Amino acid sequence: MPAPPDLLELVVAARAPQAEGVAWLELRDPRGAPLPPFTPGAHIDLYLPGGLVRQYSLCNDSEERDRYCLGVGLAPDSRGGSRYVHFALQSGARVAVGYPRARFGLAPAAGRHRFIAGGIGITPFLSMIHWCERHGADWELLYCVRSRGRAGWREALLGHGARARLHADDEHGGPADILAWLDGQRPGDHVYCCGPGPLMDAVADAAGRLGMARGSVHFERFAAPGETVRQGDRAFTISLRRSGLELQVPADASMLDAVEAAGIATPSSCREGLCRSCEVTLLAGIADHRDYVLSDEERAAQRSVMLCVSRACTERLELDL
Repeated sequence: MPAPPDLLELVVAARAPQAEGVAWLELRDPRGAPLPPFTPGAHIDLYLPGGLVRQYSLCNDSEERDRYCLGVGLAPDSRGGSRYVHFALQSGARVAVGYPRARFGLAPAAGRHRFIAGGIGITPFLSMIHWCERHGADWELLYCVRSRGRAGWREALLGHGARARLHADDEHGGPADILAWLDGQRPGDHVYCCGPGPLMDAVADAAGRLGMARGSVHFERFAAPGETVRQGDRAFTISLRRSGLELQVPADASMLDAVEAAGIATPSSCREGLCRSCEVTLLAGIADHRDYVLSDEERAAQRSVMLCVSRACTERLELDL
C-alpha cells in the first residue's frame, strides 16, 4: 500500500547489526529520487504496522541526499517498535516515513560542541560530528555504554583520537564522572546530551553545580522522566474552534484523549511530550506546559500546546482544531 501524500514511501535498501542490540538501517527512495534535506540532529517518524509510530535520529551525513540512515536499539521493554525493526523489518521492505524534523541541533553561536551520549543516544551526534568535521568546528564526545560490545560506530568514533572518549561501565567499575568531564567547560561551549534518564539527570545536576547557563545545555530525551498526570490536577474545558465542539478534559486524562474520544483525528506519536507531533495552536487561555520540546520563549508566548501532556492554568483553552 502506498504511503499517504504527507509521508514518504521508502525502501529498506540495506540493514546490518551495528553493535550488541543495535541495528543499522539504510532507507532510500525506491525510484532513486533525492530525499528531502535534513539538519544535523534531526529525526524522522517511522510508521510501522499496528498504528505504531516511532522517532529515530538520522545518523548519516546531512549532506547526503540519497539515503537516510538510522540506528535502532532493541529496548528490553519494547512496546513493539524496536522489536519489529530488529526482527521483522527486512531489506527490500517498503516503509512510510515522515519528513525530517529538527528539535535537537547544533547551537550556531557555540565555540565548542561537547557531546554526551548514552547507548543508542549516540545516533543524533553522528550527523553532528559529520557536520563539525566538514566545517572545522571544535567538538568532543563522551560516549557512555554498559560494555564495549554495545558501543555502535565504535571504531569510526575512536578514529577521531582524543576528541572521542568511550566509557564502558564494566571496564571502569561504574558510570562516568560527568561532573569531572564537564569541569573543563569554557566560555562559549555548548553541551548536548542524549541517552537514558539517569544520564540526563546526571548532566543536568552537574551543569547546575558548575553554574552553566541554561541555554548552553541541550537535551534529547528517549522518554518522559515522570508522570504527566499529577495529584491535584483538575478537569478543564477545551473549545475547538474549527470543529465547533466544547470538550471536558477529566483530571485523569489528557486533551489528546478527549479529542480522540470525540472522534477527531489529530496527529500524535510519542504521547509523552517529546516529539511535537500533537502540537496545536493555542488561541485563548493559559496552558500548563508539561512537554520537553518547547523553549522557554515558546512557553511564555502561549501560542501552542502539546495535546498529549499539557493541561490548563485557566478554566478553558481554545484550540485551533
